[in-house]
Parts: sequence; C-alpha cells; structure tokens
Amino acid sequence: MIILEDSIEIKTTPEKIWGFFVHIDENYKAWHPDHVTFCWVKGRPLEEGTIGYFEEYLHGEMHKAKVVYTKIVPNKEIEFNITHPIWRLFYPKSTFIIDKKGDTCVFTARTYLRPGWLFTKLAKDQLEESITHVKEEGENLKKLLEEN
Repeated sequence: MIILEDSIEIKTTPEKIWGFFVHIDENYKAWHPDHVTFCWVKGRPLEEGTIGYFEEYLHGEMHKAKVVYTKIVPNKEIEFNITHPIWRLFYPKSTFIIDKKGDTCVFTARTYLRPGWLFTKLAKDQLEESITHVKEEGENLKKLLEEN
C-alpha cells in the first residue's frame, strides 16, 4: 500500500476548515484549477453514507467518480471511498484530518493506494503528479482560508 500524504499548517479554526468542506460543492473549483465540478448526489453534506460526485483533471486526463463518506468526525476527520468496486481495489480510501495546534490547525490529506508493482513501474509519472496535486490542494486551502 502507498499512502500519499501532505500536511500544511493553516492559521484558522477547525470550524472554518470544516465549513469549507461542508460547502465543497461551492468551493471545489476555487480549491484547485484542475477541479471541474463537485455535487452532493445523495444525503446531506458530510454525513456518513452521503454520496458525492466529482470531476477533475489528473495527469492531463479527466477523472470522474462517485465517493461515499464512510467516517465523519465533525471538525476533525473526513473519510471517503470511491464507490466503483473495481477502482476501490486500487484506491481504497482518502482522509482529511484536522488537528488543532494552538491558534492554527494542521490539515493532513491522505490518499491510500494499492497500485501493485506493475502500476508503480509504469505509472511513476502519474504518481508523482498526484503527489503534486495533493500538495497544491493543501497550499490552495491555506491561501483561501487565511485570506478570509
């Protein structure tokens, strides 16, 4: 298993980070220039069992997926999984963790991958681009939340 992880310290509160993700349907495009759309498909924002849909460019290719939110701890943790059973084998889950640290928060994004050795050899560039994308999302989140 490979875990893509990026952490960034943000001068904000857990509630403001949480609010950003509750309203991700409104914030998705501003979060990263490669993001196209996000919508809530079933359920209420950030509740266990809720389904969301997103479109984004990764490695120059359009990716579309539905995700189900599997663990929600308000102001602390968001966990979600791809709903497609085949893709879930390779992409079992992602998490966003919010840790309060004095008057700031540490936001950590983790993507868990089970790529297999062949994918790791053939898709090294895509893996590196995914790491860059996750890092840019953290930097953009920091900028968006610290400006407001």
